[in-house]
Amino acid sequence: MRNNSIKMKYTDILVIGGSAAGVAAATTAKTHNNDKKVLVVRKEDEAMVPCGIPYIFGSLDDSSKNIMPKQGLYNAGVDLIIDEVVAIDEVEKNVTLGSGEIIFYDKLIIATGSTPTVPKWLAGRDLDNVYYIPKNKVYLDKFKEKLETLQKVIVIGAGFIGVEMSDELVKGGKDVTLVEIQENILSLAFDKHVAVAIEEIVKSEGVTLITGNGISEIIGKDGKVSAVKLQNGDILEADAVVLSTGYKPNTKLAELIKLPLNRKGFIKVDHYMRTDIKDIFAVGDCAEKRDFFTRKSSGAMLASIATAEARVAAMNLYKLSSLSAINGTLTIFATSLAGKGFGAAGLTESQATAEGFNVVTGTFEGFDKHPHTLPGTSKQIVKLIVSRETGIILGGEVLGGMSAGELTNVVGFIIQNRMTVSALLTSQIGTQPLLTGSPVRYTLIKAADMVIKNMNK
Repeated sequence: MRNNSIKMKYTDILVIGGSAAGVAAATTAKTHNNDKKVLVVRKEDEAMVPCGIPYIFGSLDDSSKNIMPKQGLYNAGVDLIIDEVVAIDEVEKNVTLGSGEIIFYDKLIIATGSTPTVPKWLAGRDLDNVYYIPKNKVYLDKFKEKLETLQKVIVIGAGFIGVEMSDELVKGGKDVTLVEIQENILSLAFDKHVAVAIEEIVKSEGVTLITGNGISEIIGKDGKVSAVKLQNGDILEADAVVLSTGYKPNTKLAELIKLPLNRKGFIKVDHYMRTDIKDIFAVGDCAEKRDFFTRKSSGAMLASIATAEARVAAMNLYKLSSLSAINGTLTIFATSLAGKGFGAAGLTESQATAEGFNVVTGTFEGFDKHPHTLPGTSKQIVKLIVSRETGIILGGEVLGGMSAGELTNVVGFIIQNRMTVSALLTSQIGTQPLLTGSPVRYTLIKAADMVIKNMNK
């Protein structure tokens, strides 16, 4: 017999999680199924813009300026409940909230995201003033407030978040040391010569950079951080340590209903983001990814990937479309430091070679406006990585001004549509002096020209 005191409700489409993937899944689901009720349940009253988190420590000044507005959900006709899903009944098709409320659903999308990885072997990780970077406003506000009283900060891990965090902290007057175990920073996104160029900018901004050397231990005094010991034995004094050592998929709910996980710990899904349980989908950082080129298991976690998966799931809830599927995960990165932009899409030259592709590259340096004597003009460099056998473009890297991010997206579109270097060379473009490089020396097309030149050597 049911307990009538338990509050129950029904929704057609239920989304667990309200960060980038959850919001994209819910709004897209409503767009494609306007006659259906769509509900998002998330723990956080205020959800952070994931990629904007480093900037609350400098440029934005306050975390309230980095919030995903609830109004976007409401305007789309999506309902929102601030609570935590503590159980899923996949047979009866309902979830139980922390408040005790039970919500029945027809379709369920799990978008529970990821949590920071803190190495269990790391001595001193529980000391005061050791921080990580979750997508949690309350934690980040306390972290930021405490940092205001501290000066020497050591950031461990020079991926995008670690690099951006270091740059923002330096802007705030902190003494920052960035430690990376790999030979170069951002080594998973850029070839060595690009990474080295970014390193010079990072150092010119005032960050002390240590590469090829990892952390061995966090040393404490009176329960607080006092220093960091590196793998080579060096001791660095510290008031605070920020661990930017990656993220792991948050699959606690999925494990409760025994959803299969792959070897990397992601929820297994097909090309339509369907799990092994009927009517349950998974998207975003918690969901399985396969590399665009090799179909190997991928551990990539980006908001752009998450929202693409969310849109695919939402479009396939009630009927499948072979035109709406994830056909492999393509990494597209971008960042900005000291007024310069950097981006990369697809495979780097070193990654392509390691995978066994026979590649040829082409690099061209130009400007992002024409004539280049216009105020605010930046140098712009484009490198393309191309299959020698087929001419298909496998990757690209962009260095320049603030247009680098959008140009990197263009390279991403080119790769996803499997364009050849010849097709790019014959493509038509629009140019304008204040907005783009010269039509005669448009860097993307001239890089393709250099590929052909190198192919013919």
